[in-house]
Amino acid sequence: MAARRRRVANRLRRQARRIGIAVLFVAVTAGLWHAQELELRDGLSWQGVTTWQELTPLSVHRVLRNDGFLLGWSDVRVNPLWVSYLLHEVENPRAGPRPGFQRDWRALWPISPESYFGSGYDRGHLAPNYAIAAVHGREAQRDTFLMSNMSPQRPELNRRLWQRLEEVVMDRFVPRFGTLQVIAGPIFPAPFRDNVLNRVGLVEVPDAFYKILAVPGDEALALAFIMPQAVSGDEPLDDFLVSIEEVEARTGLDFFPQLPEAAAAVLEGRIETAGWGLEAAARLPSRF
Repeated sequence: MAARRRRVANRLRRQARRIGIAVLFVAVTAGLWHAQELELRDGLSWQGVTTWQELTPLSVHRVLRNDGFLLGWSDVRVNPLWVSYLLHEVENPRAGPRPGFQRDWRALWPISPESYFGSGYDRGHLAPNYAIAAVHGREAQRDTFLMSNMSPQRPELNRRLWQRLEEVVMDRFVPRFGTLQVIAGPIFPAPFRDNVLNRVGLVEVPDAFYKILAVPGDEALALAFIMPQAVSGDEPLDDFLVSIEEVEARTGLDFFPQLPEAAAAVLEGRIETAGWGLEAAARLPSRF
């Protein structure tokens, strides 16, 4: 009887050791993966990954990492709350043929390429096809056509005003500064209950979009724009300039969480166009 108990005890100890080794292996592997993920995320963002100012059901989001850009996905809004990407000058910028739109399996809700048909809204890219393709390559370009990167935009905004800003960013600002951090996303009307049923399928319709441009460095520069859905498309870009603080107030997001408070107050609290050459680019015509 005693011998049998010893055998059972020995077997339990061996099992406990195996379980302990397995748990340790999982913990180490998870820690290494998490450290690598943070490093990769930081490589796509200047001064930290965009986060919420206050955790609420409307501000909580999951960070999805794509080739070339990060995206903050809201399962409540069924929208990206933000996309973030770095652009740098390339010798011969070019993009391949436009890929087809694709569902993103990471989204909780089934948003298909056909979801917008007949709605009157375009599938508006937040991380742009051309700039991401030119700087980050073909695989990154394919990721810009995931439906998680889309938000409903009126054609006059998507094809004209928003497209003009994307073109100026890539063709004028990136060559001027060499490197540029871009953050873009939708702005929804408040309160939520007034807009909860304003949807294209499951996707909530924003009433405006923002884009923030930052030149990284010790003496950083920044511009921010808010563009409403109801535009003609021919307006000067500088009509839509705002401070980053205004964008944060309207979205509840914190765009540069690692920026020291004093530097953030200067960069985010004012509208300063000196050094950008915006006046010469603000009235350039649309391609379309």
